[in-house]
Amino acid sequence: MPRSLASIFPFLDWPRPTPQLLRGELWAGMTVGLMLLPQGVAYAALAGMPLITGIYASIIPALVAVLFSGSPRLGVGPTALSALLIGASLSGMAEPGSAQWVQLAAWMAILAGLLQWGLGLVRAGWLLNLVTSPVLTGFTQAAALLILASQLPTLLGLHSSWTAVWHTPSWQHFDGHSIAYGAASIALLSLAKRWRPAFPSAIVIIALTGCISWATGFADEGGQVVGHLPSGMPHFQAPGWLEWEAFTALVMPVLVIALVSFLETASSAQVEHQQAGTRWNENQDLIAQGVSKISAGLFGSFATSASFSRSAVNLLAGAKTGYANLFAIALVIVVVLWFIPALYHVPQSALAAIVITAVVNLIKPRAILYLFKLSRIEGGIAVATLLLTLLTAPRMYWGVLAGIVLSLGYFLYQRLHPRIIEVAPHPDGSLRDRHLWQLPPIAPGVLALRMDAALDFASASALEHRISDALAGRSDIRVLYLAAQPVNRIDVTGVEMFMRLRLSLQKQGIALHIGGMKLPVERILSRAGALVPSPDLVLYRTDAQALSTLQHTPPSPNSPVPPERARD
Repeated sequence: MPRSLASIFPFLDWPRPTPQLLRGELWAGMTVGLMLLPQGVAYAALAGMPLITGIYASIIPALVAVLFSGSPRLGVGPTALSALLIGASLSGMAEPGSAQWVQLAAWMAILAGLLQWGLGLVRAGWLLNLVTSPVLTGFTQAAALLILASQLPTLLGLHSSWTAVWHTPSWQHFDGHSIAYGAASIALLSLAKRWRPAFPSAIVIIALTGCISWATGFADEGGQVVGHLPSGMPHFQAPGWLEWEAFTALVMPVLVIALVSFLETASSAQVEHQQAGTRWNENQDLIAQGVSKISAGLFGSFATSASFSRSAVNLLAGAKTGYANLFAIALVIVVVLWFIPALYHVPQSALAAIVITAVVNLIKPRAILYLFKLSRIEGGIAVATLLLTLLTAPRMYWGVLAGIVLSLGYFLYQRLHPRIIEVAPHPDGSLRDRHLWQLPPIAPGVLALRMDAALDFASASALEHRISDALAGRSDIRVLYLAAQPVNRIDVTGVEMFMRLRLSLQKQGIALHIGGMKLPVERILSRAGALVPSPDLVLYRTDAQALSTLQHTPPSPNSPVPPERARD
C-alpha cells in the first residue's frame, strides 16, 4: 500500500484479519460497546441533548474517528467533560433538549471539528503545549465538581429547586425511589470496578434497574425514567443557518471544546502508543477528531472526544487493532435497530450514577498538592484555574483561558528573568555557582558569568544589566568571561546587545573572553560583524580551554589574541 495513501487513511495499515485476531478483538469490542450504550445516554442528558443523540454519537462519529485515527484503539464517542462543556456553554442560549439547543450543539460540533481538522492539516499539534499540566489539572478538577453538582438533582429525584429546599426543607422535595436506585447503582458500580475494571458493569446496572423499575411500575408512579427513544439509524441532517449573534456566541466555547477534547484524546493516545512502543502522530489524530466532530454535527449528534475510561478498558480487554472498535460500533447499531424500547423503564437516577462513578476519579486533590510541592507558582495557577472555572460557570471556558494566560505570563516572566550566575571551577571539574558553593574566583581580575538561556529579546536586557551591575565599582576587573555553552540561540536584539557590550567593555579597558559558543550563534554574530578579531576578544572552544588560559596567564586587553579556536 503506498505510504502516502496509508497516511491519509490509517486503517489501510491495519493487519490482515485472522480468526485468532478477530476473536480477541470481538471480546474487547463487546466490552467497550456495552459501556458505550449507558454512557452515551447518560452523557447526552449531561449535555442537555435528547438521550438518543448520545447513542448516535457512538455510531457514525466513532466509525469516522477509528478509520482516520493513527490511534485506532481509542474509545471515541460522547464523554463527560465534552458533554459538560456543551451543556454549560449553551445554558441561557436555548431550552435544553429543544430544536434550537440541538441546532446550536450541532454547530458547535461542526465548528470545533473544522478547527481541529484545519490544525491537523497544517501540522499544528504543537499548540497542545499551550495548555500546561497545572491548567489541565485545575480545569479537570473543577469540571468534575461541576459534573457531580449537575447530577445531584437527578440522582436525588429532586422535584423542585435547591432554592425551594433551602427555604422550606422537606423530604417531599425528593423521590425516595430515585435515591434508592441511584445509591444502589453507585454501590454496585464501585464494587464492580474493584472486582474487575474491564467488566461492563454499567450495562448490567442499566438492565437490572430497568427490570426492577418495570416490575414495580416506577414510571407509572411518576418516576423519572428514560422514556421513549426513537429507533433506527441516524441520518444526515445538516443544521440550519444560525444568526450572526449566535455564531459569535459560540466562538469561545468552540475554541475550548476543540482544545479540551483533544487533550482528552492526547492523554489516552499517549498511553496507547507507549504500550505499543510506537510514536504518536498528534496531527493525524487532530484530523481524525475533527472529521469525527463534523460527522457528529451532520448526523444529529453533539461533539465527541476520546474517552479515557473506555480507551483504558479497550486496552485492558486486550484490543490490538481498530477492529475492536468496529465490533463495539456494530453492537451499538444492533441495539439501535432492535432493542431501544428496552431502555424505556431505566431510571434516570441510574444514569446519573453512571456519570458520577465515571467522573469521581477525576477529583484528585493530591495532584494539586503535588504541584505545590514542585512549584508554588504552578500550584497557584492550578488553584486559580479551578476557582475561576467554578466561579464563571456556566461560562466555564473562561477558567481555561485564564489559566492559559497565567501560564504564558509565568513563562514570559521566566524568559525575562533568566538565571545568570557568577561561576568558578568546582572540585569536580565543572563550572558552578561561585556564591552558592563558596568557591574562589577563576583568577584575580576575572569575572566569569553564565546565563542559562538563549540570548534574545527576552533575556538580552537582563544580561546587559547583570554585567553592568557586576562591573560597577569593580576597578580590578580586567577580563569578563562569558560561559556561552547554554546559549543555543541568538536574535537581532541579542546581537545588538552583544555589540553594545563589546563597545562598553572596550571603553572600560576590559577584555571579553567567551567559551563554548555554539556554531549557530557564532555564525549570526559573524555575519553581523560582531566577532571581528581584536586583542580584546578571545574565543575558546570549551570552558576547560578557557580555564587553562585564564588561571595561568590571565590576559589583559592589550594581550595578543590566541590562535583561532577549532570550529564545532
